[in-house]
Amino acid sequence: MCEHPQCRSKATARAPKSPANRTEFYWFCQQHAAQYNKEWNFFEGMSEDAAKAHAAADMYGHRPTWGFASGSSARRAAQNASKDFKDGFVDPFNLFGDGPPPGQERAQREAEDPNAGMGRLQKRALETLNLDPKADKSAIRRRYAELVRQYHPDSNGGDRSMEELLQKVVEAYQILKSCGMG
Repeated sequence: MCEHPQCRSKATARAPKSPANRTEFYWFCQQHAAQYNKEWNFFEGMSEDAAKAHAAADMYGHRPTWGFASGSSARRAAQNASKDFKDGFVDPFNLFGDGPPPGQERAQREAEDPNAGMGRLQKRALETLNLDPKADKSAIRRRYAELVRQYHPDSNGGDRSMEELLQKVVEAYQILKSCGMG
């Protein structure tokens, strides 16, 4: 039953009894709940400072907060930021447009240094084939075929002394082929 005096309607809505105790409720019918809500002032009885503090705490959900200690690295970053805008932070996603367009960083690095996009195995494989890092697929295939003819026992009169070199050439070509270079 509705807790409003002289009301016999079914209670369907609850309303807190006070701001200090929000776990105890009045049960009202819909009409009296709306009336109670219009008249109820959450900040009633609070000082102005307490009301402002409560409203400010709404910003972070009334959870405990604490200030970050400004260590030496934070001070250094702030000093750098005040000296030069670019030194104050890192822009890995190029949001401020100082670097190359997204997706072209790698192409720019590789244009400056052909070895930049290669792993250790790829570099070693190119060294084994005695090729330049800028070599294209056809140059790699030609060099591979040339070295296989040179080191293969069938083409050098049955001399098996070059068999180890042949294995290294085949392994190097397989490495380059697996990464799309061969």
